[in-house]
This record gives sequence, structure tokens and C-alpha cells, in this order.
Amino acid sequence: MDKELIIQSGKDGIEIALTEDKKLVELHYDNSGGEFNVGDLYLGQVRKVANGLNAVFVNIGHKKDAFLHYTDLSPNFKSLQKFTDHARKYEKFSWEKFKAEPEIQKAGKINEVISTKQKILVQVLKEPISTKGPRISCEVSLPGRFLVLVPFIDQVNVSKKIESREERHRLKSIITNIKESHYGVIVRTAAKGRSTAELHQDLTALADSWKSIQHNLYKADAPKKILSEQNKTTSLLRDLLNDDFNKIVTNDENVHSQTKEYIQKIAPGKESIVSLHQNGKSIFDHFGINHQVKSAFGKTVMMEGGGYLVIEHTEALHVVDVNSGHKFSADNQEQTALNTNLSAVKELARQLRLRDIGGIIIVDFIDMRSAENRRAVSKAMQDAMKDDRARHSILGITRFGLLQITRQRLRPAIKIATGEQCPSCDGTGKVRSTHVLIEDIEKHVKYLTRNSQANNTIVLKVHPIVYSHLTKKAGFFKPSIAKKWNKAYGKFEVQIEDNLGFLDYQFMVKETGEEIKF
Repeated sequence: MDKELIIQSGKDGIEIALTEDKKLVELHYDNSGGEFNVGDLYLGQVRKVANGLNAVFVNIGHKKDAFLHYTDLSPNFKSLQKFTDHARKYEKFSWEKFKAEPEIQKAGKINEVISTKQKILVQVLKEPISTKGPRISCEVSLPGRFLVLVPFIDQVNVSKKIESREERHRLKSIITNIKESHYGVIVRTAAKGRSTAELHQDLTALADSWKSIQHNLYKADAPKKILSEQNKTTSLLRDLLNDDFNKIVTNDENVHSQTKEYIQKIAPGKESIVSLHQNGKSIFDHFGINHQVKSAFGKTVMMEGGGYLVIEHTEALHVVDVNSGHKFSADNQEQTALNTNLSAVKELARQLRLRDIGGIIIVDFIDMRSAENRRAVSKAMQDAMKDDRARHSILGITRFGLLQITRQRLRPAIKIATGEQCPSCDGTGKVRSTHVLIEDIEKHVKYLTRNSQANNTIVLKVHPIVYSHLTKKAGFFKPSIAKKWNKAYGKFEVQIEDNLGFLDYQFMVKETGEEIKF
């Protein structure tokens, strides 16, 4: 699979498109503000303890207080709090003298461990969405390309996606021997097959970040950002860069140099895949991104083979209806339904990533009588979502033909307008009455014919539909509107102009071809 990252920089920020085999699968926006990104660490101050919610609201500098639930406190919250208090007071921090505190209860009460005005170290779990502030957590973790550093847990865990027992043992043994005792490490799937030197380099960088947190906490007062997550471009590269990546293109020289520098750091030898787009045409137009965006973000999404998806959003969930289109075979309905549903699975998995749809998703597949076919569609949905980095869960197809999916959402779902403002009504949904339009035209005809030179003929150019209305006879013995005007006002003609809008019209002098403007 060929992966490409197309980065478009503009005055409003950076747009990042990830394509797989030339097909758009993810779209990210990195706004110029860059505040309250997932992964950022803040020193916050507790504003309110909500016992009924078993949560607290924390001021981290956003206009809306951040939300921290008891389940997001981390079992080692007391150790984190002790570390935060010590780091704020003392410039030099000694881990040899630091003694970890007991873990908090899994089902405890928030007011037993946190009080109002308390200053705590938190990490952004979800960006602000709509009217809600950020969702935060005290389970601090620092992700790298191959490893994740987790403080106060002296353990090494290996991703379950690495299935080989020998490889899991090798990785665990390497990390156990090189890590320090005051933090734990999670080995990511990307670490599979990596050398000790590569893993050590990644762990050293994470340990340096942990030390910078200690340094930034010294004499810090809430609210204050303690550590910034990398920008979206580098964080995507950190999580996605592998041997399948064959091109990274940007239209900005600064982004180009920063990206190349980052690639040299994390994957020496692959910096040649980074290039600068300089042919003058919009980079998203050149690589067909804008076209794919417009075709993929509408309510109706067409699929290969003639079928289509209808995606609707309600207050509580997203609903997806699978339709076969006009190519439904009456001879073998079961096989046609299966083929359409399998095609829908691929497109739906892409749409979930592309729009970053989260929460509950209900999919209404075309009915299939065979239980084996229903299981095949469920299995295909699971396989199609393997590359989705968001946490998700898929239930089997019910007897009503419905598939239920829950998917993690970390940022607002992407909504892109695929329609354009109507030129006739200017987006109001209403146009002028036919009678009012005809009256306006007649006033102009009357004025122009009376004030034109004697031998000149006034020509009215209108849209074909308006032309038909003006030239159509009112009855067997009743002339058309155009003939009435000709008789009443003198030399006058009506002509069709296809390029005019429905309610637009033009006047010109026939003999000279000169347009008459008002």
C-alpha cells in the first residue's frame, strides 16, 4: 500500500491529507492557534468539585473549564500530585529520594482525593468540542515513535498486535534493560523488528521530555502549559511513518524544512521522500484532494458498482443506510446484497476515518437471509477498521440487519459544505414572484422603447425558461406577453441567452450590438 501525505499551508493554518493508494483516508487541520491539542500537558487549578458527576472542572486557560472524571485520575494520582508539588517547589528533583504513594481506589469518590483550588498536572484527552471544554486526564503518557513512556509504573508492556511470542520477549527484554526504574514503558506495534539502538534513541528522547516537564513545573502557577504535543504533521509522521510511505509533499518552505529535519531524526535515509510543491497550482488541486473532499463529504456517498451510502447525523448517534442503487439483480438477490454490503464496508471504514465520526454509529445493511453472509460482512467490517487508530468496538449484525459500532472521537467531526449558494435566490430559498419579474422587465422595455432613436430595435435577452413564458400564447385568441409589449411600445424583440441566470436579463440595441446598462 502506497501512503502519501499532502500538506497545504495557508493563512488560516495547515491542512493535511493522508492518502492510501491515491485515495483520501484522513483529513486534518492544524490551526494557527495550536492551543489545547490532544496530548498537551497543563498545570491546572480545580474550580469546582461536582460530587454528583464524580468529577471536577479544572481551569487550564480555556474559556470553558476542562472536565476531569474520577475514572481518568490514574491509579497513581497521589504519586503524580506529590511529584507536581515537589517539582514546583524545588528546581533540582531527585528520583532516588522520591517515594511513590499508594494507588487510589478504582471506584472511589472524587472529593476524597481532590479539593477546590488544588493545582494538578493534567493531559488533554479531547480537544474542546462545540460548547464543551477540553476533556482531561491525569494518566500522563508521552508517546514516541516506537514507545510510550508512562510515569510511576515500573512495568514494560508490549502491544497485543505484535503476535510473535519471540518478538514480544525480545522487545520486553531490551526495554527492561535500558529503562530507568521510576517510569514504565509501553512498546508500540511500530517497534516490531526494530534494533536496540533505535529503541534506545526513542526512549532517550521521551526521557528528555519527562525531564523538561520537571523543569517547566518549577515555580509554575496555574493555568500554564507545561509541555506541548508536536504539531499535527510531525505527530502524524510519528504514528504513521513506515516503509509504505513513499511521498510527503508540501507547498510551504518552512514546513518542508521542518518535516525533512524531523524525518532525518526519526528515520535517517528516508528524508528524500519529502518534496516541495512549486508549480503554481494549488497543491490540493494538483493531487486531486479538493475533488475527493467534495465527493466524499456529502450526505450521499457513491460507491464503486453503483451502490451508495446515506449518512445522517442525529443528536445521539450517526445513522448510515446502505443502498444498492440501480444495479440490483433480481436473479440472485442474496449475492447482490452481499456484494453491495462488502463494498459498503470498505467505503464506510474510510468515511469514519475521513470525517472522524465518533460515538454510536448504526449501519443499516441490505437484508441478507444467510447467517454466513451476515458473519462475513461483520468480519469484513472488523478487517476494514484494523488501520483505524481510534479505539472502536463492533457488534455483530442483528436480525434486523443493523450493525452497531462505537468509535472514539478526539476532536470535532469534520463537516465540509459540498453545496454552493444558489445564484438565483442567494441562499435564501426564495426567488422573486413571476409577476414581479415581468413587471420589472416591462418597466424597462417601456422606458427604453420610448427613449431610443426611431430606427433602433430594443432586444431583450433572457433565460430560456423566461423566454418561453414571455412568448407563450395566453390563449387561442390571446397574444403572448412579448407581442403585447411589441404592439404597445414599438420595436422590441426577445432572444434566448443560455448563459444568463434564471432571473437575470439584459438589454441591447440590435443595430449596434451595444449593451444597455442600468
